[in-house]
This record gives sequence, C-alpha cells and structure tokens, in this order.
Amino acid sequence: MFSTEVRVGRIPITGVQPSVQCGAVPAKAVIGEDIPVRATVFREGHDRLGATAVLHGPDGAEVQRVRMTEGAPGLDEYRAILRPAAVGLHTLTVEGWSDPLATWHHAATVKIEAGVDVELMLAEGGALFRRAAADPERSEADRSVLARAVRGLEDASRDTAQRLAAADDPDLTEALAARPIRDFVSASPAFPLDVQRSLAGRGAWYEFFPRSEGAVYHPESGTWDSGTFTTAAGRLPAVADMGFDVIYLPPIHPIGRTHRKGPNNSLTAGPQDPGSPWAIGSEDGGHDAIHPELGTVEDFAGFVARAEELGLEVALDLALQCSPDHPWVTEHPEWFTTQVDGTIAYAENPPKKYQDIYPLNFDNDPRGLRRAVLKMVELWIARGVRIFRVDNPHTKPLWFWEWLIAKVHRRHPEVVFLAEAFTRPAMMHALGRAGFQQSYSYFTWRNTREEIAEYLHEVTAVTPAYYRPNFFVNTPDILTEYLQFGGPAAFKIRAVLAAMSNPMWGMYAGFELFEHVARAGAEEYVDNEKYQFRPRDFAAAEVRGESLAPFITRLNGFRREHPALQDLQNLTLHTADNEEILVFSKSRRHKPEGQHPAPAGAGQSSALPGHADTVIVVVNCDPHAAREATVSLDLSALDLRPRDVDAEGRFEVEDLITGARWRWGEANYVRLDPAVEPAHVLRIVRED
Repeated sequence: MFSTEVRVGRIPITGVQPSVQCGAVPAKAVIGEDIPVRATVFREGHDRLGATAVLHGPDGAEVQRVRMTEGAPGLDEYRAILRPAAVGLHTLTVEGWSDPLATWHHAATVKIEAGVDVELMLAEGGALFRRAAADPERSEADRSVLARAVRGLEDASRDTAQRLAAADDPDLTEALAARPIRDFVSASPAFPLDVQRSLAGRGAWYEFFPRSEGAVYHPESGTWDSGTFTTAAGRLPAVADMGFDVIYLPPIHPIGRTHRKGPNNSLTAGPQDPGSPWAIGSEDGGHDAIHPELGTVEDFAGFVARAEELGLEVALDLALQCSPDHPWVTEHPEWFTTQVDGTIAYAENPPKKYQDIYPLNFDNDPRGLRRAVLKMVELWIARGVRIFRVDNPHTKPLWFWEWLIAKVHRRHPEVVFLAEAFTRPAMMHALGRAGFQQSYSYFTWRNTREEIAEYLHEVTAVTPAYYRPNFFVNTPDILTEYLQFGGPAAFKIRAVLAAMSNPMWGMYAGFELFEHVARAGAEEYVDNEKYQFRPRDFAAAEVRGESLAPFITRLNGFRREHPALQDLQNLTLHTADNEEILVFSKSRRHKPEGQHPAPAGAGQSSALPGHADTVIVVVNCDPHAAREATVSLDLSALDLRPRDVDAEGRFEVEDLITGARWRWGEANYVRLDPAVEPAHVLRIVRED
C-alpha cells in the first residue's frame, strides 16, 4: 500500500543547508559567525516566489529573519547569510512563499509595454499595495509610501510609463523588502544549529612542554632540573604578546618508567631521561595526578590563573592510554587487551612502536571505563580546564566520544574538544559529527598551490557543517619536508597560509626559531622534545633577528583587527597565471544582505555590530624563488560599494605586512620574492 500522506508544502523546499545527516546531528557554528544558508525552492507554473531563512534561538523565539537571494540561475537555489548572536542550540528553517508583487511587476512590465491589459494591470498593482498597507504590523511611514504608490498608479493624468514608475520608488522597494507580501507560506523542517562560544571555532594555539620551560642542565653531573609550572608561567607573557589565545600543554601527569623511551625514541633510557609525557602513569598516580617535578595542584592552579590574567586559556591533552606503571593496570586489567601469551598489548602504529604505552580497550568493560574517564575529565574541568586536545581519538570507538562529549556538555556547555586525528577522512569527519568542535587536519601536508586551493575549498565550502579544521603548522611529531628544506621563507609562507585562511591555527614551540632539522629517516624533529628536555633562548634569538616571533605577532594582530579573518566559510579562491601563486579573499559585511529586524516580540535584534571588511591574500608557495603573476580577481566576492571604486573600476588596497598601497582592479601584476616577503596581505581601503 502506498501512503497518501502529502510530504511537501504548497511551495516545495528541498536541500536545506547547513544540515548534517538530515538534521539528526546539529550543524556547527560559533557566536557571531556568518553561516551560509542554501535551499532549493520552486513551484509550479511561472509565478514568482521568494524565500526566507529564519533562525530561532534556544528558547524557540525567532531571532533572525533574512530574505534569501537567487543563486545559480535556473537551478532554483536560494542563498542567505545568518549570523547567530547567542550561544545555544538554535534551529534553522527556510520559508518558501509566492511573491504576488514580483509576479505582478513582471507581468505589468511586459503587458504594458505591449499595450495589453494596461488599465487592468495598473489596477491590480494598486490593489496589491492597498493590501500591503492594510498589514497591521506595518509602520505609518511605510503606509504613507504605499499610499503614494497607489495614487501614482491610479493617476490617469500621467502617461502610462509614469504611472508604472510609481511602483519602482526606492522608498517603496525598501518598505516591501523589509515586510514583503507573502502568499502560501510554506516552511521546511527545522534543522538544529549548535552555536558555541568563540574559542570553539576561532583562536590561535601555541603548544609548549612545561618541563622544558626553565629546565636547567648541570654539565658537571650530567643531570637536569625539570622546568615547573612556576618557571613555565614565565613564558606566558611572551606567548600572549605574540597574540595567541590558547596555550596547549601536552600531558602533565606522572610518567611511567617501564620501557621508558630515551632520546630520539630510543629503547634505552638513562636515569635522567624524562620519558614521553604520553606514557601516563606511575607510582605517583595516573590521569588525575600531576607529575611531581612539575609541581602541585596548587602550582597548576597558579599557572591557569596567570594564563587567564594574560588573556590565554589553557588546553590540556586528554590522552586515554597508560604506561605499564599506571594504577589502572593493576586495579583494572580488564581495561586492556591481553594477548595469547598473557601479556598486555602495547600501542603500535606500524612501523612505529610505543612499548611504553598500553592502549585502553573499550569493549571489555565499557561502563566502568567510561565512568572513570568522565570522572577524570570532570576533575580537570574543576581545576580550570575548559579545552581538551584529545590524543588519537580515532583509536577509540565513536560511540564513546558521542557519549562523553554529550555528557560533559550537558553540565559544561563551554568545554571544547579538539580531535588530534591524523587518519582517513571518513573517521575525521565522523568524529566531528560525534561532537568534536575542531580537529587537526591535512593542511600540514598540503604544499603546492593546487593542493592548498583544493583543500581550502573542501574545508570552507564542503565540510564545515560538521568538520572544523585547526591548521597547525607543525607538531612535535610532524616536521614536513617543506619546513626541513624551505628555509625561513617556508616558515613565513606556512604561517601566512594557516593564520589568514582559517579562523583556527596553531604552532608548536620552536617554529618561531625556524627549527628544521629532522631525525634521519623520520618526519619529526631530531632531539625530539617528546623524549628529552629542550630549553630554548627565545629572547636571545629575537635580539639577533633570528626569530619569527615579530612576524607571528603581526599575523595574529591582523586576525584580531579584521573580522573577515575570523570566519571559516567566507573564503573565495581567485586565479593567478603562475602555478605557484595562490590567491584568496575573505569578506564580511556590516550585516548579512537582506537581513531585517525580526518581528516585534521576537527576541534579540538581528542588526548585529561589525564593520564591512575584506582581506585579499596573495602567497608565493615556492620558498626558493621569486614568482611573478597576473592576479585575476572575482570582484563580486569583494563586497565593493560604489564609493569604494573609482571611475576606472579600481580600488585602493593596503599591504598590512609592508604598509604599501596600490590601486587594484580586476587584473593586477604581482611579484613576490620569498627572500624579501613571500606574501601580500591586503585590506581594501574603504571610504566610510
């Protein structure tokens, strides 16, 4: 039997985006972000129609209403931008409606020009405007404008063209745009949109090992004094001064001694070798404890407080694995995988082996293990941690992350989870759908213009509803060949690409010192800090002019000064006739086009603050040679206004890096020498 239930409204609406799994999973957003909305809206016949994107807040009240515009001609696609102004679980709907005014205007223009039904068409227009004026929610000023239009249409003393022109009055257009005449209004299903705090989708991250900050070597005895939270706090002002938002700490827990790794991942550790922080657990405790050499719980609280004073938020590594000395190994052996010879399996990522780490097995006692992890996460939240960088989440079941993140968010909606998941796309995307707000990405290995452009399109236009990338330029594990052999220019190029293209980016300490020497046969640093102390003299390097810190500071300053750089989905790729020159722009309007105040009593105003802003980035991806190109810009993506452009169609740009100014247009010559400056970061100079 076939169902006779009607599944479409009077005006059909399909393909609403953003939506994830048809609305089963909320799409991601951060407060104040421009969210592109798309839908296919169509109807029978030739009458004109309109569409509206509507956002409802967590309490169900309507908070924004934006008139959608037609996108690709002939495909019935409508587009709009919503900008949520509060955190919480919102819902998005798209309304389709018959537009009798647009239908009349088209028919009247054609018929009157042909001399057909002239008086009838003018009379129908007058009737429509009278109907609009009768709307009880319409203002007196708008009613006056509508009455003037009626009089113009019905004024027989004028010629026909003048009478029809009364329907094109700009004041009339504005009044009807704010409150159009709508028939047969049909709404799509409601799609959830999870709007979270800014650091869930924006921010610059800096990673360092507290034990290296302030570590002291004693050559006479060959021994080390570990850095502590107190000495590491001394590095925080410099990190804040560089403009970072998040200070990320690798695991700070006790480190096991069984199979402890030595320098450069060797299998033999000396008595002074500190071991890998990811080999968690010893007689001093497990995931709930702090390594005694770093300090006490009170010392950690002091570190967190100092970071907060400087405008930094502490992110802590959540590494669900244990050293053979972890208390859980003896207390809960069922939480691990026992091999046929009776031994516990250690971690492997062939050809890498991690003999100092036992992975957890979530299938043996899932209830007990998840209770223990939740208790531990709650403990660190109580200690001031609201961001967790999760180590290797793709090696744990998806159901566990969905459960844990949802459980934490019910009590602590401000907590952010970053997935360190360098694995296949399906798993990385699934982790996003399971609740991770952000993830490490493939950006690290995208180096050519073609590779970078393809990846930028993917993460900004295809996957952002569920996958938000954090563009780390390096990690303790990852030192790419591009950085190994590209010289200082390569470091500048990668920093510009990461910081300017994405609202989230990160770097691991040493990047600003151009550290680039890899361990033989590996894509990681020689004398890796994972296995040994590595104190650095950042201040001396800066005095010698051998630090990228001033350049990093400027990039992070650009991010804070330019709203366009704070959104993910507003990136447009442009073209250049040199295969090494990458060009993209990011634009943000004062308010989304077509947005009007929500109806009376609808809650917050939709007229959001912020000035119009456009940044154009041109990068030479080749760190070894100067490159020339003609850059061709899609001017429609730059949000140019008539007063921004001169009679020749050119506008003024300022290079934020050098301060130089030029007149640019659709086609522009550039020459970028990586030995001087490998990139232009241009703001459009607007006459406001």
